[in-house]
Amino acid sequence: MKKLILMRHAKSDWSQPAGDFERPLLPSGIADAKTVATKIPEVLPEHYVVWSSTARRAMETAFIVAETIGYPTENIILKQELYTFDCRGLERCIRTCDNLYDTLIVFGHNEAITDFVNKFGDIFIDNVPTAGCVAINFGANDWDAIGIGITGQVILPRDLR
Repeated sequence: MKKLILMRHAKSDWSQPAGDFERPLLPSGIADAKTVATKIPEVLPEHYVVWSSTARRAMETAFIVAETIGYPTENIILKQELYTFDCRGLERCIRTCDNLYDTLIVFGHNEAITDFVNKFGDIFIDNVPTAGCVAINFGANDWDAIGIGITGQVILPRDLR
C-alpha cells in the first residue's frame, strides 16, 4: 500500500519584484504552514520521504513543515520537475518514487495538486488552498501502478483557525 501526502505551498508574496520561481512566502503563509504542519504527524507512518518543487515558496513551505515534524531539512529531495502546474507532470514525477518508500510527501503547486487530488482521490475538492494538505491511500504496492485511491485526511488552514 502506498500513501501520498500532497501539500500546496503556503501563500506567497506577490508584492515582491521577484519572478514566479523566486517569490517568497508571506508572514501569513508561514503561519499557515506551521499550523497545518502540527496536524501532519497524525497521518505519518514511521518511514517516509519528502520531495519539494525547487520554487522558493514550495521549498520554504517544505522546510517549515520538516522543522515542525522533526524531519531533517537536508533530507528533503528537491525536484525541478515538481515545479509544474500540470497534473500529468505531477503524476509522472510521483510514479518515479522508489518503491522502498510506502509514503511520499510532495510540496508543489496548483492546479496540479487540485487536479491530481480529484483524479486519484475519491472525494472531490473544489480547490486545495495554499498550505492545504491532502492524503491519498493507494492499494498498489508500486508507485508506477497507482490508480484511484481513497482520500484520507484533508487538512486546510481555514479549518484550523
